Amino acid sequence: MPDQAPRDWIEVGRVVGAYGIKGWLRIHPFTTQPEALLEYQPWRVRRKSGAVGPLTVTVSQVHGKGLIVEAAECAGRDDAEQWAGAVIEVPVSALPELPAGEYYWGELVGMTVRTVGDVALGAVHQLLETGANDVLVVRGADRERLIPYIPAVVVQIDKNQGRIVVDWDPDF
Repeated sequence: MPDQAPRDWIEVGRVVGAYGIKGWLRIHPFTTQPEALLEYQPWRVRRKSGAVGPLTVTVSQVHGKGLIVEAAECAGRDDAEQWAGAVIEVPVSALPELPAGEYYWGELVGMTVRTVGDVALGAVHQLLETGANDVLVVRGADRERLIPYIPAVVVQIDKNQGRIVVDWDPDF
């Protein structure tokens, strides 16, 4: 992501699988309130195959910590199973502006991660919600690292450079 123009679309959730026999989709939103994801339109889906296209929600319902949705592009259970793992994106312009120092998870995905000693650790592949604190999943050439997303560790985030600086031992 470094040296790239700001993204026009941002990840806001994932399709985790099929729901029921009619082909509904189970959605894991990256929002604190699942129904908030429905406010951001239009949805674009990036499937595992690399195909990108719209996902038009016709009916939705909060289900536990996520959503279940019926989508116009999904016809039946067998079709729904093919959507598992797809990333849901919305235009950045559809999201409310955040206060300084706050970031959407999707903005962090793809950023390079370096230590305060300027050692490259890799790039943010995803974030995990663990309950105690969020965790950056950083994939590098040598391995994957799980780095706590807390102020004591995450020293700086530079959206313009697409870089995160962490106080982290590169051998850990």
